[in-house]
Amino acid sequence: MDKKPIIQVSNLNKSFGENHVLKDFSLSLYEAENLVILGKSGSGKSVLIKCIIRLIHPDSGEIMVLDHDISELEQDEMDHLRAEVGFLFQSNALYDSMTVRQNLLFPLRKHWTKEERQDHAESAIQEALEDVGLAHTIDMMPVELSGGMRKRIALARTLILKPKVILYDEPTTGLDPITAREISELMNSIQKKYKTAAIIISHDLNCIRMTGNRIIMLIDGKNYAEGTYENLLQNEDPKVKDFFEGL
Repeated sequence: MDKKPIIQVSNLNKSFGENHVLKDFSLSLYEAENLVILGKSGSGKSVLIKCIIRLIHPDSGEIMVLDHDISELEQDEMDHLRAEVGFLFQSNALYDSMTVRQNLLFPLRKHWTKEERQDHAESAIQEALEDVGLAHTIDMMPVELSGGMRKRIALARTLILKPKVILYDEPTTGLDPITAREISELMNSIQKKYKTAAIIISHDLNCIRMTGNRIIMLIDGKNYAEGTYENLLQNEDPKVKDFFEGL
């Protein structure tokens, strides 16, 4: 692939006591690519993406995000970079005491000036809600929404800053199959409309098959195998084969 990586992880190591979670793990994420990280529970997938946004500090290795070595950034520089890297939490992390409008306004308060919010906040909120098909929910509370709707609102809040990269942490977990498919289709439409790159952590084979342009298998802390869904499905390596048969 000739494109320049927009995220480059090189020889990353992270241990918690005697538990060596990541062992010389490396990956490259390219522009407008959906990259799936596939691995068993506890394999280090969530640790990896938390390292990428510096919520966890690795023991060694290098992480380049949008041409920045994140280990060298001051806190305010890292906060600015995080605005360009959207993060969709598995739990959605919506504020229950705020309306949908207020939830979407929250990141704008942190990253936009007062003048920018006065001039552009309402149109940005409307556009983000239209992107996820929920413009009519703007004055509703999270408790009034279904699980799938809450996931869409969380995604709208991620989109509102127009990030260059989105990190999805188990985006379809806990959703029924029809809703999970709708979320996967929405992820693809966002990739197409905004040309965003994404790292997707998922156990949902339908989501992985629908959204992943490329898949990395995180096994024993390493980038054990990578390729398309079809490539890996046909891989005869016992560890890869056992993983797909076990899902």
